Amino acid sequence: MQAIRQGDVILQPVAQVEGKKILHLTLAEGEVTGHKHRITEGKAELYSKDSTLFLRIFSETALLTHEEHKAIAIPQGHWMVKIQREYEPEGWRYVAD
Repeated sequence: MQAIRQGDVILQPVAQVEGKKILHLTLAEGEVTGHKHRITEGKAELYSKDSTLFLRIFSETALLTHEEHKAIAIPQGHWMVKIQREYEPEGWRYVAD
């Protein structure tokens, strides 16, 4: 499987999901708008380990939605959640969405 991107959120396939289960399905919150990248349909669980999020999709697909982006169907499997960063003269920062 290939990586999947929605705005500043990138999902990378991994062999297994690790960490402590989180009770919500919000992958990232927008720093500027307050909009959220979240799973709104399908069966999924979100985990956290060492400040990294992992997503497990149990259903055939799950829908990743955000108010400013087209919804994306995420296939069944294990995913690591990454937030895109960019470089400024002051240093690296996460992309504001």
